[in-house]
This record gives sequence, C-alpha cells and structure tokens, in this order.
Amino acid sequence: MTMVLSVKLLDPVSRLQQRRSGPLILELDLTEGLAEEAPADPVGQLMAKRHQQLRDVVEGVRRGAHDPRVKALVARIDGRPLGFAKVQEVRAAVAAFRAAGKDTVAWSESFGDFGPGTVSYYLATAFAEVNLLPTGSVGLTGVSVGTTFLGDAVERLGVRFEGGARHEYKNAPDKFTESGYTEPHREITERLVASLSDQVAEGIAEGRGLTAERVRELTDRGPLLAAEALEAGLVDRLAYRDEVYAELRGRYAGSAGAGAGSSDAATREESAGSGDGATGSAPQPARGGENGARLLYVGRYRHRTAASERMPGRTGGYIALITATGIITSGRSRRSALGGETMGADTVAAALRAARGDRSVRAVVFRVDSRGGSAVASDVVRREVALTRQAGTPVVASLGDVAGSGGYHIVMEADAIVARPGTLTGSIGVYAGKPVLTGLLERLGVNSESVDGGAHATMFGPDRGFSDSEWERVNALLDATYADFTGKVARARGLSDEQVDAVARGRILTGRDAHAGGLVDDLGGLPAAVRLAREKADLPGGRLRSFPVRGPWERLVPAESSEDRAQAPQSALGLSGDLAELAARAGVPGSAPLLMPDAWEIR
Repeated sequence: MTMVLSVKLLDPVSRLQQRRSGPLILELDLTEGLAEEAPADPVGQLMAKRHQQLRDVVEGVRRGAHDPRVKALVARIDGRPLGFAKVQEVRAAVAAFRAAGKDTVAWSESFGDFGPGTVSYYLATAFAEVNLLPTGSVGLTGVSVGTTFLGDAVERLGVRFEGGARHEYKNAPDKFTESGYTEPHREITERLVASLSDQVAEGIAEGRGLTAERVRELTDRGPLLAAEALEAGLVDRLAYRDEVYAELRGRYAGSAGAGAGSSDAATREESAGSGDGATGSAPQPARGGENGARLLYVGRYRHRTAASERMPGRTGGYIALITATGIITSGRSRRSALGGETMGADTVAAALRAARGDRSVRAVVFRVDSRGGSAVASDVVRREVALTRQAGTPVVASLGDVAGSGGYHIVMEADAIVARPGTLTGSIGVYAGKPVLTGLLERLGVNSESVDGGAHATMFGPDRGFSDSEWERVNALLDATYADFTGKVARARGLSDEQVDAVARGRILTGRDAHAGGLVDDLGGLPAAVRLAREKADLPGGRLRSFPVRGPWERLVPAESSEDRAQAPQSALGLSGDLAELAARAGVPGSAPLLMPDAWEIR
C-alpha cells in the first residue's frame, strides 16, 4: 500500500519533469491570418486575443531553431488570403528553422477549396514536408491582381469625376473615370503580376525540387486534385490531421530526456486546444505524455522565451519597434469601426519624438504597412523620422505588405529601407479631385444653393464642376505636391532627377523592382531590419521592444505636453471620420492624397 501511494505521489512529479525536459513540437495555425501588431486599446486587445501577430510567429520560429528542446514545426495552412510580404517573412523564418536541421511539416485540408490558393501553397512549400487531405486540392492557379472599373456605372447614375493626377501611372481615379485599363495602368499591373509570379514560381521550384518552368506548367493546369498534386510532386503525402500528427510525434517517442539542458522556463507551458477532435483509427494523444513530444503554439512559445527581455535591471539600451499601419490621416491613430487601423500622424510623430528623447533607445525599427493617405500628414511623419535620425538615433524602415505613396513618403528619410521582394511600394505621385453629382441630384429632384463669400468658396462641393480658375488652383496643388514629393525622394535617396522620374510618375513597384530602382536598400524582413539597426547603433544582440509600451495606469494619466511620452497613445476605437475613411478606401480622393489606388488582394 505504501509503495502504491508513493508511486501515485511521485507520478505528477515525474510528469512535470517530462514536461520540463521533453521535446517540443511548435505548432502554427495560419487559417486566421496574421496581423502586423496587436491593437493597443484594451477592447481591441480582448477582441484580437486569438489572432496571431507576425512578429510573434517570426521570432518564435527563429528562436525555436536555436532551442535544443524544439524538434519540429508543424503548420496548418489553407487557401484564405495572407499578405504576400507576410508570407515571405514566414517563409524566411521556416527556412532558418530547416537550416538548423529540424523537421518542418505543413498540412492543409485544401489549398483553396474550389477557389484560388496560389499564395497559401507558396507558403507551404517553405516546409520540407507538405501534407494534403485526400479530398483536398491544390489551387495553384497563378497570381492575379484585379481592378473594378465603375466609369460606366457612375455615368449612368448621373455622376462624373473631375480631378487630375501626377502622373500617368497614378491611376487611382481610373476606377471612377474608365471602363477598363488605360495603357499605363495595364503596363504597371502586368509588371506587378510578372514580378510576383516569378517570385512564386522560383519559391515553389526551390521548395519542391522542380524547375520554374515545370511550376508554370502545373500552374496552367491548376487547380489540381489531391492525387494529381501527389503525382506531380507538389505534395508529399495524402493524409488527415490525426495521421500527420501521430506520425510526427512518433518520431520522438522515447526521447523525453532530449534537450534537458535548456533552462528557459518560458517553454514549460503547454498549448491549450492543440487537438481538433480528429477522427480515424490512428491513436491521437491529446498531449505529449505517451509519445514523448509536446505541442506548443509558436506565439505562446515566443512570449515565454521573451520573458527574460522584460526583466528589470537590463542595461545597455535596446532597439525600439514603432509600428504604423493603415491609411495615413492627421490627428491620432484609431481603430475604425469599419475594421482595420488608421495611422494618425500625431500618434506616430509623438512616438518618434519619445524614442529619440529616451536614452535607452539606441535605434528605431520603423515598421510600416500602409498604402498612403494625406500628403500633409505623411510629411509630418517624414519630418519626425528625419529629426530622429539627425538627433543621432538611427532609423531603419521595415516595409510590410504595402508601403506605397504616403506609405513610402514617411520612410524615405530613414537611414535604411528594407522590403520583402513582394512588398508593394513606390507609387510616387499624387491625385486630387471630386465626384460631381449634378446629374444624380437632378434625377432625384434635389436642388442645392449657397451664398458664397469668395469665387472659390464652393469649389470642392459635389454639386458642380470646377471652373477654369478653380482648375488652375487644382493643377497648381498637384504640381507643387508632386514636385515636393519627388524632390524629397531625390535628396533622401541620393538619386538624380532622371533616376527618380524612372521610378516615379505614380508607378507601383514590387520590393524587388524598387530595390533595383534605388528606392529600397535591402531585400529582407523584420529580422534583417533589426540586424541593420543593431549595426548602426553599435549594439550587437540589442533587444527589440515595441515602443512605446504603456501600463494601465499610464493610460489613465493625461499627457503633460506634446513632448510627453503619453502623447503617443495607442490606437483606440473611434467612430468619427469613418465615412471619410470609407471614401478613402474606395479611392475617392480627398485633398491632394498620396494614396495607392486599391487595397489589392493577391491570391
């Protein structure tokens, strides 16, 4: 009896020891997409609890590559859209994990279920093994970038668009004025598709041991049934989730003591909800006891291994990560009721001021994902980047999925600009104008009158077109804004007027083409930007920390002045201005905007 009691008492201790010393399999679920950053307001954080952040995934996978307890990475991928540059960030992290000699396994129910799945399959091919359900398919159908033209529709409604752009490749107004592609619009779109298609074909070919030509042949045959994909070498195995997990965990059965030398307490917690109720005859233990391998979500792993970074007493400074996402506006950042983030110039500018005034901040990594917005707001942020650099705090810009027009304007003064080959950037140009609703209002029987105190008092109103003198003012605004934009690019990037003209005039470029044109210094992701920041700050191994981080109490205390760190509040939910934001997303111009034409979804 005493022996039995002793065994019962010691059993939990034994299991705890196994959890501390047993091998880990990192788990990644990409079916809900990836966010650039977590919302900073409490409500947003609560709502986004289940959404993964790109930084958590990339850093977690890279940390796992150097952790002796971590043996493998398994990822679930489906056909839902993911940002192209984000996909390339994850692919690079997986490549580093593989280079460390560790197993990488991807599985999918279907890469596009009766739909496109090119980008998601491109991501999967970064893994050494690709598994697919027997009933699934590989929607490898090629890259497509589409634009909806409303010119004929708005004309039938009695609406017309009046405005202008600088120059021919700044095609945002085309969706309201044209019924199809103009030649310049088609030219840059074809170049984008060609560049992205080359990157996809090259990546899949490398991952699957095929030639790029063979990948293009298979793409033209797509989508492929599961058996066809297996025969073509696009997948390694047709299997269900339980079979994939049982086989992977079985590789480490009996290796509970492996990697016991790791002292990181952050890896000692299990991932909740790792199972999904899979069916089938193969045994599927919920946790890692019997098979000797334990599952842990990458995000959970990253947060716990990063705990030591937040320990007090560390000296020597750190690298500040300032993230700016969404359409650029004046005022403060906010989380729109329509969904997504709005980048407020006041918020981002205050963060940059606080960073250069903080002696612990040795360099700034400025992470941007934006297709632009207000020209004035963009210039406010650009100025703060320049001042931060001049104050002796290096700034390295890291471009996300999109950093075009105003999104490029705000980073041009950085010490270095890093982009993924698939980042959409450039779009150096400007457009302005307004919809004229005269015909529609007449049909509805609506009459508008005003008493004006000046010749141009109602020039931006929608009830009439521009007069000749008003057109002169619109063109003066466009010319001045474009000249200012291109002149600053030339000075900041050390380019001649001819070189700027070759990449400007509204052209949208991939990161690969922007690098060739001198707009980007390096092709890489956030890790590459951090390495550059460390070099420029002479801070090898310097920690990367989100900035500014404010505690609950700090959120309640108002800022003392515009120089106070509390003046850089994180975004909050806001309802005001949502109609203006909706118009900007649709492409309706405001006052001289630096905005890319469409929120393209590349699949």
